[in-house]
Amino acid sequence: MIVFKKAADIGQFLDQAGKKYSRTGFVPTMGALHQGHISLIEMAKNSGELVICSIFVNPTQFNDAKDFQNYPSTIEKDIDQLEKAGCDVLFLPTVKEIYPDGLINYDPYKLGYLETVLEGKYRPGHFQGVCQVVHRLMTIIPANHLYLGQKDFQQCMVIKKMTELKGLSTKIIICPTLREADGLAMSSRNMRLNEESRAKAVEIFKTLSHIKAVIKPGDLVALKKDAVKKLNDAGFRTDYVEIADAGTLELKDNWNGKDKLVALCAAFLGEVRLIDNMLL
Repeated sequence: MIVFKKAADIGQFLDQAGKKYSRTGFVPTMGALHQGHISLIEMAKNSGELVICSIFVNPTQFNDAKDFQNYPSTIEKDIDQLEKAGCDVLFLPTVKEIYPDGLINYDPYKLGYLETVLEGKYRPGHFQGVCQVVHRLMTIIPANHLYLGQKDFQQCMVIKKMTELKGLSTKIIICPTLREADGLAMSSRNMRLNEESRAKAVEIFKTLSHIKAVIKPGDLVALKKDAVKKLNDAGFRTDYVEIADAGTLELKDNWNGKDKLVALCAAFLGEVRLIDNMLL
């Protein structure tokens, strides 16, 4: 695996690699890698592509400075995992390399409804930061395919919207959420859970599974309120449990029994905020 820290250097390499590889696959990450990330690398590898991963903890997508400071870093372990998975190229830029003109005065991305609900509502400015960094990375690494995990369902929709706004030709590949044996969605933030919190965290998966098992056409308000109560009673501080149209993310209080839906949840255990979703 070749490691680059400068945009100019990886750009020059990719220009030369284009003569050998017909397609490239890109997996952007913030490090603290787990098997969910590695599954994206393996997906790209199995497609016969030149596989590129980036590790960059993006300051502009954290609306809580403490959360940014506490984000886990396991770079040596990350590199080892990437090498074992067959990743070809790793991009490890500095903040200056990604934001050469500083962190402010970027034109906003017109994301519309997508950034007014769920994560957009509870983390104002978060998706603007996501778009800034992914757009910059995709400019440096103009891959054929961008691999993302379904666990960040709304983020996947936001990034797809950004690529449409900017006329980028990269195709978005959304891969299934990987889960621990008890159902907890794999996440870098799980590293911050103590033993007691880790045992409780599975309640999010159980809550989403319950919604999927009992949902029926008609009113959904009571079902959502009951889900929030269950999580709060279990020791969570719940931001939301919502049911939305899987194609538009329009929040639903009533279901016609036909539209494809997704249940989404965000809740704190102590200072650790966990998110998850489940297609219904």
